[in-house]
Amino acid sequence: MTIAEGIWQQIFNFDNYGELLALVRNSLIAGAALGLVGGLVGVFVIMRDLPFAVHGISELSFAGASAALLLGVNIVGGSIVGSLIAAGAIGLLGSRARDRNSVIGTLMPFGLGLGVLFLALYKGRAANKFGILTGQIVAVDTPQMSWLLGTSAVVLVALAVMWRPLAFASADPEVAEARGVPVRALSFAFMLVLGLAVALSVQIVGALLVLTLVVTPAAAAARVTASPVLLPVLSVLFAVVSIEGGILLALGSSIPISPYVTTISFSIYLVCRLVGAYRTRQWGAARTAPELG
Repeated sequence: MTIAEGIWQQIFNFDNYGELLALVRNSLIAGAALGLVGGLVGVFVIMRDLPFAVHGISELSFAGASAALLLGVNIVGGSIVGSLIAAGAIGLLGSRARDRNSVIGTLMPFGLGLGVLFLALYKGRAANKFGILTGQIVAVDTPQMSWLLGTSAVVLVALAVMWRPLAFASADPEVAEARGVPVRALSFAFMLVLGLAVALSVQIVGALLVLTLVVTPAAAAARVTASPVLLPVLSVLFAVVSIEGGILLALGSSIPISPYVTTISFSIYLVCRLVGAYRTRQWGAARTAPELG
């Protein structure tokens, strides 16, 4: 076997695929829930220009998960606690964009440093350490599934309750505030919801690549539509396809799941960007045609 063939075999290996598929049933269910949550939350992340906040929250989520691993308690719970602490700090201390970015820039290295410290102190399996950073595919057991689905339900209910006023406040905060919408309260509430969504995403794609579930699908959808109905639908579709496709491709390989999810998600974004650019050129040509005539 050549080196190239060996690498290809590591990346894509479908031997005994049917038997392996039964091992990721929980992961597929969790992936569908996370795709739904990430796709919907991502719409507001794009509208409110919060991708940097997602990355900052993920670092504290990583620290929380690492601490839970060290202490031998539920990793999902630790991840959620870390995310909520970060989201609450950003929401309280960073009301303006400049202040928010300063807070995030301060939290990120602190969270990463704590996470590295906890992992260095952990003497268990190296795969557990690696999984927190890059994601895991078969590690979603029944207790974790309960945490994941329960937290996903909380996020979805919260989004359903505040969707319309949050969309209004995100599109035009000054007008929304003038009409009595509690803009600051909604902003803080959304940061907490974002914290929960990030904590959930960390369980599948790892702390380093959360953006691929919470930002990229919505960014791709925004390239092809501005419809308030179609945008979240496409964002959810892209997120679910990315994560479920990543799980299925990673199943037969020795490579972590995150490269597959990120590659699918980025490919969707590129296609949407090309489609959006083509439609913009067509629209521009249609406008200039009557003028030339």
